[in-house]
Amino acid sequence: MFVLQIKYLSFFIGIISILSFFNIIYSYYLNLYLNLNTYYLSLIVSLLISILFYKIKAPLIKLTIFNKILTVLLGYILIPLILSIPFYFSIYNLTFLNSYFEAISGFTSTGFSIFDNIKYIDQSLIIWRSSTQWIGGLYFLYSIIFLIDIYDENFKKTLTNFISFDSSEVFKQAIKIFLLYSSLTLLIFIILNTISIRSFNSLNLALTIISSGGFLPINDLSVIVKNNTQIIVISFLMLISFFSIFFYYNVLFIRKKNINFFYEDLHLIIYLVVINFIFFLFFSFNDQFLMNFFSLASSVSNIGFSIDNYNKNLSFIFLILVIIGGSFFSTSSGLRFIKVYSLFKYSLNQILSFSKPKNIFMNKLMFSKINFNSNEINKYFLSIMIFIMALLILSSILSFSGIAFESSFKLAILTLMNTVNSSIYDLAEFNFDELHYIVKYFLIIFMIIGRIELLTILLLMKKFLFKN
Repeated sequence: MFVLQIKYLSFFIGIISILSFFNIIYSYYLNLYLNLNTYYLSLIVSLLISILFYKIKAPLIKLTIFNKILTVLLGYILIPLILSIPFYFSIYNLTFLNSYFEAISGFTSTGFSIFDNIKYIDQSLIIWRSSTQWIGGLYFLYSIIFLIDIYDENFKKTLTNFISFDSSEVFKQAIKIFLLYSSLTLLIFIILNTISIRSFNSLNLALTIISSGGFLPINDLSVIVKNNTQIIVISFLMLISFFSIFFYYNVLFIRKKNINFFYEDLHLIIYLVVINFIFFLFFSFNDQFLMNFFSLASSVSNIGFSIDNYNKNLSFIFLILVIIGGSFFSTSSGLRFIKVYSLFKYSLNQILSFSKPKNIFMNKLMFSKINFNSNEINKYFLSIMIFIMALLILSSILSFSGIAFESSFKLAILTLMNTVNSSIYDLAEFNFDELHYIVKYFLIIFMIIGRIELLTILLLMKKFLFKN
């Protein structure tokens, strides 16, 4: 029988009670009483469950990786149930499924929304939508630490010089993540205010950007972003969730710079420069480079924001950037650039070794002394295969439900990559409220699958389907 780490979940459920308290204060401050009782309810429920989970005494045994995976998976199911309370008991008469769909979409930082017109929603509920993304991004980062044993040693070296993570090292990294995550959120909020974006919109955008989410406080971002300065600043702010959350800490505070702490982000910088250069040369007609840069930043960070009706011919390119994703230790989704690059380089070296057998080709990453072995490459390849299988399954389900094949394919990619549908992917007008309830359940399942490491799906399949 699997023993789940319930105390791990009690921490995040406790944060929900804090967010509920903040929403109560905000509602009183601005005289927003329409949904006030719902935040009292979520405060009481989350506080009671958090205390109950913390008090439960689990057997003192060493958790296996399967226990940890199931604990993380339980969190992605249970925590949105609590987050859905203000949606379900609000004045907008949402069904339980629609409320849960909205909460899952926020918690997985996807951004699909049941609401058709945001401007008619109470401001306190808009902040609650953004808060679901913020706590979801934090949960995702903590889950990486919690499941660190399934990842390669190379990725661990970007975090710490320790070979393994004991309890004290896990606690140290957890504190660091919380402080960095909160500090960057505050920094984004302050910067947005300095470029003449009103505080309410700045707060919601800060909670969204840091978590790579997709919820907006208004229907059209172009109503908020009105000049080139704002476009440039928000583009760079979106890149914060593209790079590792530890990158900024390592640059400022590590005295003896170890290249292992930076090699992934250095690769990402080169990748970003190259794709921007290509777009500048080939796709920036009529002074469109600024819009291109915004869309590139939005896609590589898996946020998905758009500020204009974009050229439909570029939507496929932006979808490719969404699939590739960003840093491993960031809130962005995707397959991760360093995995795709390593797999490509390894495959190229294998081909060259057959054509030039006398030559030796090193499977080594730039800016580091790290060599990746065949076991790591196999993991990367399996992750991509699982993504392809999940993409085919979900796009088929969406097609059978009556959605056009092109829209089904795009929506399946965005679901698995936890990226909001917008005009840069030619899906801005997609209506989730009108979907059949079975389709909504499948989208919920695949949003969760997309948010957890794809390799964990393989490990669970191996455990339960191939026990021998």
